[in-house]
Amino acid sequence: MYDAVVIGAGPAGYVAAIKLAQHGKRVAVVEKSFVGGTCTNWGCIPTKAILSSAHLYRNLVEKASELGVILQNVSFDFSKIKNHMNKVVMASRKGIEYLFKKNGIELFVGEAIVESPNSVKVQDKKLEAKYLVIATGSVPTLFPPFDEVPGIWTSDDVFKMERLPESVLIIGGGVIGVELATFFSSLNVKVTVVELLEHILPNEDADAAQVVAKSLKKKGVEIYESSKVVSVQPSENGYKSIIETKDGQLEKVTERVIVAVGRRPKIGDDVKALGLSIERGIKTDETMLTNVPNVYAIGDVRGQIMLAHVAMYEGVTAAENICGKPAKMDYSAVPSVIFTEPEVASVGIKEKDVDPSTVKIFSFPLMANGRARTMLEKDGFAKFIADSKTGRILGAMIVGPYATELIMEAAIAVRNGLTAEQLEKTIHPHPTLSETLLGAIEGIVDKPIHL
Repeated sequence: MYDAVVIGAGPAGYVAAIKLAQHGKRVAVVEKSFVGGTCTNWGCIPTKAILSSAHLYRNLVEKASELGVILQNVSFDFSKIKNHMNKVVMASRKGIEYLFKKNGIELFVGEAIVESPNSVKVQDKKLEAKYLVIATGSVPTLFPPFDEVPGIWTSDDVFKMERLPESVLIIGGGVIGVELATFFSSLNVKVTVVELLEHILPNEDADAAQVVAKSLKKKGVEIYESSKVVSVQPSENGYKSIIETKDGQLEKVTERVIVAVGRRPKIGDDVKALGLSIERGIKTDETMLTNVPNVYAIGDVRGQIMLAHVAMYEGVTAAENICGKPAKMDYSAVPSVIFTEPEVASVGIKEKDVDPSTVKIFSFPLMANGRARTMLEKDGFAKFIADSKTGRILGAMIVGPYATELIMEAAIAVRNGLTAEQLEKTIHPHPTLSETLLGAIEGIVDKPIHL
């Protein structure tokens, strides 16, 4: 008898299992594929590995000469880029396997069949436990008519390609679609992005989306917003797509078509048979407990905030509660990070969602930052949103190099209720990109020094 059986070894499942083991619990993990889940094997890690290669190549092409670095015949080898990606994925996977062994966690490779809230079958083995933790993750969304087109790609298929296509149409201008557009266009692939909503990155503010769109267009990307693909048919040279735009229909022929319109929770019939409450994903309370006693659900299978770092903390929260240590999830300061060029990061409330009469908003341009100028970076900004009465930081948006790292200052401020004045009185190192945040904070307290 195990204390807990965790189904799925992605960011939610493996973190929950390790935390349970650290508290002295006997834990089994069932994973039908590779440990690390989508994030490690087909998502976060491989995407950032190939983007690192693409970013370095693009920097050499665009900046080397101006920075005084003389290069000749700059090129890339896609097979080596993919080899780098595979090495990083394998290292991450082996790292998780090591942590399982270190913490005495038993890993069962195979498909889990849930028989009851306390029993799981894996091949010919039956695992019994006091608690069941469901962390089965998500799969790419593919719907008609695209699911009927042979050879159409989802984001998962990108990492299996043996060579770069000459051209690609990406359906969906959200995070996944725009990161893929950044990668392909940086390596000279002709890219078309079609986004149904008003602008790409529809969950972010329009000013951030505009900077990313400008950067993509410089790389030759064609972007169609407020548009949709109404037909995709195989053709002699790949696929012929019909795009319905604001100005009428147009035809686009590309070697590949990628559907990148998000992901959906993966919930098997065996899990549904438990009688769980399901609304898009498995519903839970703030402790990650479902409506079925002793059954927890964490990560993408909940169908809420589908981010690896959120999944990890949900795993910790579930484990703490199973171990009798009351804990609740706090989603008030979840950072969003997008690895485009430039990067985009945000936390807390966004300008598009707030009543302007209740807040103070200030945006500081990247081009006014000394460190950015040394890097030949000028496109981007840092923006803070604060309560107009108390000065408390409610949200922030950063667009620029290393935005995904810089956002933590704002995340800590939002999570802990810090005020703009408190941040403004904190000395920021010079010359650094973090001074871009300081400039925005100074604007909130009416003291913008460098503008």
